[in-house]
Amino acid sequence: MRRQTATGGLNPAGSGRVQRLDPLSLPLSFPAQDVRADGGVRQVELHHERVVLRRAVKGMRMAVNVRVSDFIGVALCDFGGEQMLTLVHRDPSLSIPLGVSSDRDEIESAWQTWSDVLRLPQLSEQAPREPAARRRRRNVIQKRRPRFLVRRRAGRPLDAPNVHRGEREIIAQD
Repeated sequence: MRRQTATGGLNPAGSGRVQRLDPLSLPLSFPAQDVRADGGVRQVELHHERVVLRRAVKGMRMAVNVRVSDFIGVALCDFGGEQMLTLVHRDPSLSIPLGVSSDRDEIESAWQTWSDVLRLPQLSEQAPREPAARRRRRNVIQKRRPRFLVRRRAGRPLDAPNVHRGEREIIAQD
């Protein structure tokens, strides 16, 4: 029998022991390894529809809320004689470890269960991935007129004189 932690899940992923999170007991909250966070640890809250990643970087606390549908799938990686189960995002820093085991049958059944519970495809990952390419900004052409000004009509120039045609003008001189 495994020992339950105070956060409601089994032994946390990434703690160095053979562990596995239970996909049938969502929502889960557990710590995971993060090299960029202060202390090297981030707190992960895993729900059916979303994942919340909480960490502090240089003293600034942040929470990243990601929809489960934004993840690519559940990957099974060979990790030095052990199998590692990961929830894979296109940005590798948002990927989440779900469990590690040396028992191939146990980890494959967990792989299938996580895929079914989260409604994501099963992926087999062989090589480490590169970070996703940075997306282009919306304002590629910076010299163009801003979007809200396009809707407005252009006014008349300030130096244009007032011209009155077809009127009789009365000029009074003092």
